[in-house]
Amino acid sequence: MKILFLLRSLNYGGAERQLVLLAKGLRDRGHNVVVALCYAGGPLEKELQEAGVRIRPLHKRGRWDVPAFLFRLTQVVREERPEILHSYLTDQNLMAVLLKPLFPSIRIVWGVRCSMMDLNRYDWLPGLSLKLTCRLARFADAIIANSHVGREHHVALGYPAQKTVVISNGIDTKRFRHDPKARDRIRAEWGVSEHEKLVGLVGRLDPMKDHSTFLNAAALLVREGKRFRFVCVGDGPIEYRSSLQDLARTLGLEKYIIWVSARTDVSDIYSALDLLVSSSSFGEGFSNVIGEAMACGVPCVVTNVGDSAWVVGNQGEVVPPKNPVALRSAILQVLNRKTYDPAQIRQRVVDQLSLNSLVTNTEQMLSTLLRGSMSNE
Repeated sequence: MKILFLLRSLNYGGAERQLVLLAKGLRDRGHNVVVALCYAGGPLEKELQEAGVRIRPLHKRGRWDVPAFLFRLTQVVREERPEILHSYLTDQNLMAVLLKPLFPSIRIVWGVRCSMMDLNRYDWLPGLSLKLTCRLARFADAIIANSHVGREHHVALGYPAQKTVVISNGIDTKRFRHDPKARDRIRAEWGVSEHEKLVGLVGRLDPMKDHSTFLNAAALLVREGKRFRFVCVGDGPIEYRSSLQDLARTLGLEKYIIWVSARTDVSDIYSALDLLVSSSSFGEGFSNVIGEAMACGVPCVVTNVGDSAWVVGNQGEVVPPKNPVALRSAILQVLNRKTYDPAQIRQRVVDQLSLNSLVTNTEQMLSTLLRGSMSNE
């Protein structure tokens, strides 16, 4: 198969990391894989290039660079002549389906990476994009959702059920595994002693991740004693970061919390944690962070959003979203009772969320699509 992926960029992010893993895996199996990027220059590009996956920059100049951008995208598609154009995320899905009249023989595959979004937390454009995709989804040849909740939500919005399948994310368990030396190094770097319990939230600074609930739970925990430390790892808009840091100061967390930008040694960061929290309040489909932390043997407390509860299974705690009191209680339960075995936590990921399953399931689905067609209903 010749597959052209279309993605916004290869900056740090869950969808971006999954695309890198999938593109490399498909190439290793002999498929011709090319990745087209609206905005080039992201840090994850190097990994693809080293694996021999070609990257085609599309040089998008901003939100409103649409006609010229579509012309450049059309040129790239003509030059590459893929059998499948596989887009990731809402805006790129729209761009891909707009090309269908020009390239009727190319199969258009959409990638859906979220569940129910709280569009009131963003400007008007995401809402418009979602409405357009709901109207145009029937023109896609296939739609891959990375979570069961995400599929159900989008089908309810009007996506064709017969064309929409679930392929869960894959976790690279060779990369993500516990490293005692990395644990010592990272904790020393951050000034965290071994007797302190380090609780982390890893993810971009975005309203959907609901850092404020995490911070409010942290404030409740520090009242239990001074043995807790907290870390937020991820990047985001400067204004939003500042607002979260102001909240942390207001809650009296200044001495207890560490703010760290996104970095490549995330596996080492997981090894440094005693517990990982995913406090997302909406929009989450499949959280890579949860699976990656579990592969490192780290227990997780997650909110019941997207497929997070399914990912942890019986190897973690699940609480309602936007509930700092419940989050605080679950964190204490995990840290005080030590009911979870790191080896069993990792084994769930090995058994259920392997990288091989991601690549195999995607390969089989795309091959089936090329041999025939999915229902148009």
